[in-house]
Amino acid sequence: MSDGSSFFVTTPIFYVNDVPHIGHAYTEVAADVLARWHRQRGDDTWFLTGTDEHGQKILRTATANGVTPQEWADKLVEEAWKPLLETIDLSNDDFIRTTEKRHEENVQKFLQHLYDTGYIYTGEYEGFYCVGCEEYKQPGDLLDGEGDYAGQKVCAIHSKPVELLHEKNYFFKMSAFAEQLLALYEERPDFVQPESARNEVMSFVRSGLDDLSISRSSFDWGVKVPWDETHVVYVWFDALLNYVTAVGYGQDDAEFERRWPATHLVGKDILRFHAVIWPAMLMAAGLQVPHRVFGHGWLLVGGEKMSKSKLTGIAPTQITDTFGSDAFRYYFLRAIHFGQDGSFSWEDLHARYTSELANGFGNLASRVIAMVNRYCDGVIPAAGDMTDADAAIRAIERTATATASIAIDRLAIHEAIGTVWELVDALNGYITEQEPWALAKDPEKRERLETVLNTAVRGLGTLAVLLSPVLTKATATLWTALGGDGVVQDVRIDQAWEWTGSGTVTPLEALFPRIETSAE
Repeated sequence: MSDGSSFFVTTPIFYVNDVPHIGHAYTEVAADVLARWHRQRGDDTWFLTGTDEHGQKILRTATANGVTPQEWADKLVEEAWKPLLETIDLSNDDFIRTTEKRHEENVQKFLQHLYDTGYIYTGEYEGFYCVGCEEYKQPGDLLDGEGDYAGQKVCAIHSKPVELLHEKNYFFKMSAFAEQLLALYEERPDFVQPESARNEVMSFVRSGLDDLSISRSSFDWGVKVPWDETHVVYVWFDALLNYVTAVGYGQDDAEFERRWPATHLVGKDILRFHAVIWPAMLMAAGLQVPHRVFGHGWLLVGGEKMSKSKLTGIAPTQITDTFGSDAFRYYFLRAIHFGQDGSFSWEDLHARYTSELANGFGNLASRVIAMVNRYCDGVIPAAGDMTDADAAIRAIERTATATASIAIDRLAIHEAIGTVWELVDALNGYITEQEPWALAKDPEKRERLETVLNTAVRGLGTLAVLLSPVLTKATATLWTALGGDGVVQDVRIDQAWEWTGSGTVTPLEALFPRIETSAE
């Protein structure tokens, strides 16, 4: 059971150089499920997402489209990024934009503090820069270009040529924190997750840390360096600070104390920024490091990482317009081991929608409520003498509740859903074995019929509670049909089997209607 402690979860803030694809939405939904679960468990929960609007990449994109960077950012945020929140049914508590005053002013306060305490100095740097990553690249991060880029070095992530830059910038003494970072990883083995991500980060730091160039003078789209307005803050140094500026750093000490530190969910391609640079920045400022950093895998399409530039980007609405937001949320968190790469295919999505959502959960709900209406006039009957089969269902309700909660604490979202689905499968098996339609034909078996229906309804209500962080719309509809008290999202998820209701059910529409495909 929760002690009501704070749970602050974040997604990365996303570049507004283009519209979102399902890779972005995957991270958003994972954070949302964690936030919803913790809220229903009684934790003081805060879910933050937002957009990263500074940097050379966005300046170039805006210029190419004939508008100012601010105009470009405003357009993308209002027309694409904020609508995504509704498309996939997010429950975020805040949405931060790095062009907001509350962010820019407190980035400058943070930077000034590091400058005043001697962690920032002037220097020169030359290296290969990837505008797509907004990062100087090490030789091991580059590949030999092919085709149009033959003879050039390209970024291993974006497959686009890097640029050789030489700049006089301000530098952050990141190398001074190598030993502290290694000690952090050793003392808190769950700080970076999963284990493969932790091993990668530790290997990177052990190989030696360079100081970090944290300003740019070749363009002006960014937060001004407070003591030198000819420079703007390096976009990653600016962006990482959103996690603290959004919860009061520099302006609301009480709120900051209440919320920080956070659990960060990030794609593995930006793991080093969050697990190396970010904690080093916080150490330099005398602030707590994050609670943990979880680097999840990539979504793959045709064996390649999701990418707009490679035309493998799929808009979330391409899925939700047909399958709905619940199916989107369920599929990506159930089908993919959270923390590993996962391949997306339309065939697998349709197959899981049909077998697991429509035939598994949806049909279960429809059958149970229809039988209560048919055999008991909509009144949920009381249970009589319990058999081992009935007791087994009640036991699975409790076990699934406890086990799923433990999985959520480990950020194993796929395991949590899988555990709850054991109750779906158990109830379907229970109904098949008990044959309530046969019991209804024999008046002498009336008490047994009522016990079976009571057990099935109780289990179904428990499922509605446990699945409400994932299947937000379907469980709300089911909850109404079950006559559940209040709204399902307000029921304590760690006590799901204790749910209460009016004692009557009402007809239920199909939770997951059949979807025809061109092959059918």
